Amino acid sequence: MEKTYDPQKVEKQIYSFWEKGGYFIPKIQPGKKPFVITIPLPNVTGGLHTGHAMFVVEDIMSRYHRMLGEPTLWLPGFDHASIAVEYLVSKQLAKERETKQTVGREVFLKRAHQFADHSRKYIREQLKLLGFSLDWTREAYTMDETRSQAVKEAFKRLYKKGLIYHGERIINWCPNCQTAISDLENNYEEEKGKLYFVKYGPVVIATTRPETMFADVAIAIHPQHKKYKKFIGQSVPLPLTERQIPVIADKAVDLNFGTGALKITPAHDPLDFEIGQRHQLEKPVVVGLDGKLTKLAGQFAGLPVGKAKEAVVEALQKAGLIVKIEDYQHSVGHCQRCGKITEPLLSQQWFVKTKSLAEKAIKVVKEGQIKIVPKRFEKIYLNWLENIRDWCISRQLWWGHKIPLKEEEDVLDTWFSSSLWPISVFGWPQKTKDLQYFYPTTVRETGYDILFFWVAREIMMCLEMTNQVPYKTVYLHGLVRDEKGRKFSKTAGIGFDPLEIIEKYGADALRMSLVIGNAPGNDLKVEVGKIIAYRNFANKIWNAARFVLAQQTTNNKQQTTKHPDDQWILKETEKVVKKVNTLFKRYRFDLVAEEIYHFFWHVFCDKYIEMTKNRREEAQPTLLYVLDRSLRLLHPFMPFITEEVWCRLKNISVEHPRRKASGQNPLIISSWPK
Repeated sequence: MEKTYDPQKVEKQIYSFWEKGGYFIPKIQPGKKPFVITIPLPNVTGGLHTGHAMFVVEDIMSRYHRMLGEPTLWLPGFDHASIAVEYLVSKQLAKERETKQTVGREVFLKRAHQFADHSRKYIREQLKLLGFSLDWTREAYTMDETRSQAVKEAFKRLYKKGLIYHGERIINWCPNCQTAISDLENNYEEEKGKLYFVKYGPVVIATTRPETMFADVAIAIHPQHKKYKKFIGQSVPLPLTERQIPVIADKAVDLNFGTGALKITPAHDPLDFEIGQRHQLEKPVVVGLDGKLTKLAGQFAGLPVGKAKEAVVEALQKAGLIVKIEDYQHSVGHCQRCGKITEPLLSQQWFVKTKSLAEKAIKVVKEGQIKIVPKRFEKIYLNWLENIRDWCISRQLWWGHKIPLKEEEDVLDTWFSSSLWPISVFGWPQKTKDLQYFYPTTVRETGYDILFFWVAREIMMCLEMTNQVPYKTVYLHGLVRDEKGRKFSKTAGIGFDPLEIIEKYGADALRMSLVIGNAPGNDLKVEVGKIIAYRNFANKIWNAARFVLAQQTTNNKQQTTKHPDDQWILKETEKVVKKVNTLFKRYRFDLVAEEIYHFFWHVFCDKYIEMTKNRREEAQPTLLYVLDRSLRLLHPFMPFITEEVWCRLKNISVEHPRRKASGQNPLIISSWPK
């Protein structure tokens, strides 16, 4: 063996060895229960960042169950990411001084397809370099023909059942992306603003949005308001206009906010919309789809919302209609993709009625048919579903699945197609062999931040389509953050490309840095120093293997030994095997990695190997046995170096993966220590 371990020389060759050997492709074995994961499909938006490398947890599970002898399928795929791709392609066009409107739909979609295809190719390479044992023969894509058929069938079934409807409601509108977005894609951020106290005749209201006052249709007062209840049933002047609006009573008004009087703008606020529905009020619109005030605003028409606010406040002050202005901290919605402030707007959109779907999804978790790890997220999941609102599924975009009705130009929310992922990957609605054998899947592993975006919707949709849960366990890992505690994000440019890290330190080092210290549901900080530490651990494995293999004999079997040092290390080996198996069942992969790391470095290398230096030949069978067991335990976490050492230990040809002259299996399909 060479003096130092060079991952650059080893890793690509080993991955090719696994692929050529077909070790990622499970065989359908009737009567034998498979272990199945479908990948949290990456968006085709350029490439992965190190946060996505957390898929390593799924590779650990897959390699572990494969070594247990179970038919193991880890199925790869990609999401077409409607809003994100449209946003990024539009940015490319802007650099060329073009827009999607100037180039036209056909050219724009061609550019989007090219962008997505390039991204898929690049991400696929990243996943392979990370050592992920994915069955590439079953790769799926949410925009391919099979997945398109699944989307059409699901829409048709929900529509026929009356669970999809076209209606007018308040939605989140991104003036920049020019599309509706779901509640979950509307990120609320705390911002410093102002609370304006404005005179509406004898009634003073408090508002953060005086610029929307031209669409006010009433003032709502709580029936128990001591000061203002006497005005209920009367009319008051609408400032800066010649209109009068009624004062109405409604218990939804918060007596403790502002003055306890609320201006009602049904087209621009969800609560106002509900109050307006109860009182059959009109719904005039004052903020347009372009984020500017409409003709309803009179002299202020055409101003963007921000400038309009300043101008309206100035006019109110000149008219003596502002009582006071207070600093106010409040949550403001921002588009998840472009980061711009969103507008709550009244709009005709397509919606899914979610109440009945949510009830089923609640039931399966409460009854234990689906287990959420860590358990604390179960309460959050149930609370969200118990208070769920109808899901706006239409998007005013060109890139995506067109809504399957005549003359519809809108596309479906990306999450609609990805909610079908656990069944569409196996060819649903066709009754394929894969669907019959591999569904339901075993586990959904993903970040806790998309528990509602994706997991809850998968459970709702798959239950509705198949009457079966999509998986038995939901394992939620934490988010990967940088040294400043910021969540890794491609769009925000936070994080680093895993390819750069792999090139410097090797995939095994990166994998270990993402696992150790990563308890379920807890966030993890990753810095280069930690990755270097596990690069050093890879070197320790290599050096220990060199020491053992330097004295390799033809007899590699464990022999009965009476030497107390040998008996001690054998007991320690069995202890760690027992601990590791217990921790695997508890999904504590972080503790499994710590146990193996500590055992190999501090127990096997620092203690036992040092003990044997004066009796190498006598200790050789035990050294070989412990190295063998250690490589098996380490393999799910550090697959490249362990396979390379294993092939040298067992005399397996990496160039010829199916040649078994040595009579030994490669490590990837060797049996797990029990």
